[in-house]
Amino acid sequence: MKLRDDKPLKKNVYHGSPLTAPPPADLMVILNRHRGQRDALITVLEEIQHHYGYLPKNQLEYTAQELGFPLSRVYGVATFYNLFQMKPPGRYQVRVCKGTACHVGHSSEILSHLEQKLGIGEDETTPDGLITLQTVACVGACSFAPVMVVNDRTHGRMTPDEAWQALEHLRAEANKELFR
Repeated sequence: MKLRDDKPLKKNVYHGSPLTAPPPADLMVILNRHRGQRDALITVLEEIQHHYGYLPKNQLEYTAQELGFPLSRVYGVATFYNLFQMKPPGRYQVRVCKGTACHVGHSSEILSHLEQKLGIGEDETTPDGLITLQTVACVGACSFAPVMVVNDRTHGRMTPDEAWQALEHLRAEANKELFR
């Protein structure tokens, strides 16, 4: 088929909606636990993030479909609260505390140093997927200020250089695992 001037007609191929397939069983376990609870959306999103490590797009769409929420509401809640992550985090989640004691201890210098060395900003992940750099309001370890938390391990009384050395150690360990 041709249009005027003998230009070929462009064809768009519809590949179907990913939501025509049934939701994954692991997601359905979470959704079924909260079915009919109109005020449980935040809890559902927390459980999905705990399970997947972040909030995958398809899982949010299934959540809206299965629990009867408008998709805009699900995305609205997921993007409003900074505890939710819309992209997969790095293997190591590095959180620099910005609480009062840490701030007084110059945690902003630690953050700036890590951003410069890693080549990423706050809430970004290194291109190799190894490190996600974040900040938190307080980790409750004020007596060790300034504090950096890597996954679940707290590093206290940090300096910018010590924080970078800790991350270099993680990178070295990750490289060793690649070649085993």
